[in-house]
Amino acid sequence: MSKSASDPDPRHALATLAATRGDSLAALSAMLGRNAAYLQQYVRRGSPRILGERDRRLLAAYLGVNEAVLGGPPDRVRGFRIRRLDIAASAGPGAQVDGEIVLGTDTLDPALARQLGLRDGQAAIIRVRGSSMEPGLFDGDHIVVDTADRTPRAKGGLYVIRIDDAVMVKRVALAGGTLVATSDNAAAGPVPEGAIVVIGRVVWQMRKPR
Repeated sequence: MSKSASDPDPRHALATLAATRGDSLAALSAMLGRNAAYLQQYVRRGSPRILGERDRRLLAAYLGVNEAVLGGPPDRVRGFRIRRLDIAASAGPGAQVDGEIVLGTDTLDPALARQLGLRDGQAAIIRVRGSSMEPGLFDGDHIVVDTADRTPRAKGGLYVIRIDDAVMVKRVALAGGTLVATSDNAAAGPVPEGAIVVIGRVVWQMRKPR
């Protein structure tokens, strides 16, 4: 069965997802154990015509999308795939990290993903560490972050941010053209000084069992 004009092109989807994450096609090819030109030829020349099942599965897991986005059959779609990142968004002084490593993927209910406005490849699950955002967020909770939403409003909201090399979850608002980050727990220490880089907005919370 041929694709309709409204169906997404998996080659275009792959190129867009890679560009959004800042990954080169050559680097993704190496991740698959292929030569550097493998995915470039797939995207630009259509060779191979479709990705092999193994390659498609690995790419989908890494990019946090379902395999149908990369040309897999629709019956493989079982919920909204979301990346689980190997960083802890500190609700304390800040977690020092060298980079964000994808541990794997989880699945959200597609209806919930639509309700939250999430898009494939632009969401992540991150663990909370520390107590500075209590009573809203506790140590060990997991949060869903919309990495496409990086523009705090004047009224503020919960965002995962980076200050220098420290990643943390804070309440961030725009005041006089400047981003201001604060903690919810009045007993918490001061937020580190430095330029605030917004990673994404917190849109859902999964409470750690107590």
